[in-house]
Amino acid sequence: MDKHFLLVFSLFCFIAAVTPLRCVTCHLHTQTDRCRRGFGMCVAQEHERCMILKIFQDNVLQLSYMVCQKFCRDLTYHLNSRIYVHKCCDENYCNFQL
Repeated sequence: MDKHFLLVFSLFCFIAAVTPLRCVTCHLHTQTDRCRRGFGMCVAQEHERCMILKIFQDNVLQLSYMVCQKFCRDLTYHLNSRIYVHKCCDENYCNFQL
């Protein structure tokens, strides 16, 4: 019994490890509209994670951008009266929920 459990558990871990990360893509998403350009899905390659970039002006979301991003990291910065917020995640389609 223990050998069967160990075999099934090992197989499950292997499948989970090789299942590629899938992310939502949208190259132009406005707050009042759906995705206007580039809607789809990407499969993350080595060193990639799901990423969403949100751009705010006067604390109002202006637009967002979603892709698979290499060497992604969470980051927030201010430039020309806008706030740019990068969020990264490691679960399938997680950048659509951030």
